[in-house]
Amino acid sequence: MMKQLPISVPIPRKGEARSQFGALCYRIRDGKVQVLLITSRGAQRWIVPKGWPMNAKTPGEAALREAWEEAGVTGRISGGSIGVFSYEKEFEPGVKLPVLVLVYPVEVKGIAQDYPEAGERRREWMSRKKAMKRVDEPELARMIRDFDPRGGAAS
Repeated sequence: MMKQLPISVPIPRKGEARSQFGALCYRIRDGKVQVLLITSRGAQRWIVPKGWPMNAKTPGEAALREAWEEAGVTGRISGGSIGVFSYEKEFEPGVKLPVLVLVYPVEVKGIAQDYPEAGERRREWMSRKKAMKRVDEPELARMIRDFDPRGGAAS
């Protein structure tokens, strides 16, 4: 596999689509894949940890950093991007722009009680089936449904 290099982050012009990097945090319990979802700060929607590109970090490193800040997750990126989903983000009242999120699988090794956004979000482990029903974005739901780090078809 080709090593991913850190990126340099250009600042988008007003009105341009933005990009973020997300983390699909998972663990395997009793032979089944579980996914960790968190709530958004504002609307309390169920989402995956995600954030803006970071200078001198690879997209995977940025996703891992967001998993720590937003969910208290420590772990490792367990492969390349598993897909992209889109959503609209309100940047100021009445100004919504499209955001494309490149998602990386994060194998969770530990989960902290004290982390940067601990008091601002809820987090919950759940089955892929339950997680795909909770997220609003159809592309993210399909990604969760089809994700199986054990290899083979999703079950």
